[in-house]
Amino acid sequence: MIITETIFAYGHENIQATHRSTFEITKDARLSEKGDCVVAVSADKSMADLSPKFKKNLRKKNARVIILIETKEEAETVNAFGSQRLILTHPTDIVVRKSSYICNRTLVIQADKAACALSRELVEKLRNPKQRVKITLTVEV
Repeated sequence: MIITETIFAYGHENIQATHRSTFEITKDARLSEKGDCVVAVSADKSMADLSPKFKKNLRKKNARVIILIETKEEAETVNAFGSQRLILTHPTDIVVRKSSYICNRTLVIQADKAACALSRELVEKLRNPKQRVKITLTVEV
């Protein structure tokens, strides 16, 4: 079974994308220079907004997840896994983790990329506050 969620967000001039173990998408419009894991702001969805069907499948054993981050000119794919332990309730944030750490902000674990591994061409586009970003989450069970 394959289920997809689409999130639309925007870039921000303070995006650094240098964090070594995570990346984050947030509904917040503001971003300080300390937010080195954030890759998109002003998202139209957070964990709390994902559909019950998507969350149910994300929590199944062996759920595989593909995250596609797209601008008009650039795209990047990240592969990760769901977990039966996922909480999926945070009202503003979505965090992708290379580790197996889980909190209410965690979307997936054991991702093959963190913010620092995203292409610098994509990151440059994400530094434009007018840049619309499409994030497609696909869970396969």
